Amino acid sequence: MAKKAVQKPKIKIMAADWSLRDYPSARHPWTVQTKVRKVKEAGFAGMSAGANAELAAELHANGLEMVGGVDVGDKKEAEKKIKAFADLGVIHINVQLCDHDTRTKDARKVARAVVKAGKKHGVKPAIEIHRDTCTETPEKAFALAEAYQKKYKKKLRMNFDHSHPAIIKQLRPDEYWARLSERVDLLQMHELIHFRPFTGSHCQTPVTNGKGRLDRDFKIWLANYLEPALDAWLQGAKPGATLYAVPELGPQGSGYALACFPDIWQDAIREKNEIVKVWRRLMRNWKE
Repeated sequence: MAKKAVQKPKIKIMAADWSLRDYPSARHPWTVQTKVRKVKEAGFAGMSAGANAELAAELHANGLEMVGGVDVGDKKEAEKKIKAFADLGVIHINVQLCDHDTRTKDARKVARAVVKAGKKHGVKPAIEIHRDTCTETPEKAFALAEAYQKKYKKKLRMNFDHSHPAIIKQLRPDEYWARLSERVDLLQMHELIHFRPFTGSHCQTPVTNGKGRLDRDFKIWLANYLEPALDAWLQGAKPGATLYAVPELGPQGSGYALACFPDIWQDAIREKNEIVKVWRRLMRNWKE
C-alpha cells in the first residue's frame, strides 16, 4: 500500500484593508469591488478587515478569504462583536483587548469572554500584542497569558505583532529574534500573525526605496526577524496547518507611514512576494 502523502503547512498572505484606506487618493478611493479585484490580481489570498458585510461578500464571490480585526474593551461587547464576524463566515479574528491601563486580572476576564464567544460561534479570536491595549508591552502580554492559563488551564490564543515590542525595547538588528522569541509555544499554536517591517526605533519602515529596490532596513528585518519567526512557527506546525499572515502596513496619515515613504500598497505587494520567497526556502527543509 502506498504511503499517504504528508500535507505540508501552507501560508496565506492577506492584504490589510487598512493599507488601502483613501487609496489611491482620498478624493478618489477605490470602491470595494476595485479593492478586491486589485487584491486578487496581486496574488493575495484575501483581506484583513473589520466586520464589513459588503467587503466579505465581494471577497467570497471572488474566491478569496477574510480575516477580521476588532477592539473589545469590555466583557459585554465580546459576544456581539465576535458574532458579527461569524455571521460573515470569518474564522480568524484579531482582537485588540482593553486599554493600556487595564489591570491584568480585569483583562483576563474580558479575554475569557472573547474566547467563550469564539467557541460558541465556531471562530478563532486571537488577542493581539499591540500598543494602547492591555498587551502593549511584552511583560503585560505574557502576564495576561500566564494569568489566563493559570485560571482556565488552557493557553490563550494570541496574535503576535512584534513591531510594537521591538521599539519598546529599542532592539538592535542582531537582537530582533533573540529578544522577541519569548513564548515560542504561544507563537507556534497561533494561526494568525501580523508582519509589519520595523527597526528598534521605528514601528514601520519602508519595504522598498520606491524605485524597485528593497530598503536596507527591510532586508535586515527579513534576515533577522521574518525568517527566524517563520522557521520557529514551522518547527511546531502540524501537517496541513495554515498560517494567515498580514503585511500590516499603515497608510499615510495613520501615524505609521511617514510622508517620505513610497507607495504603501505597492510596498505591501512587494512584502508579500518577499515573504513567499522566505517561506518556500524554509519549506524545502520542513519535516513532519
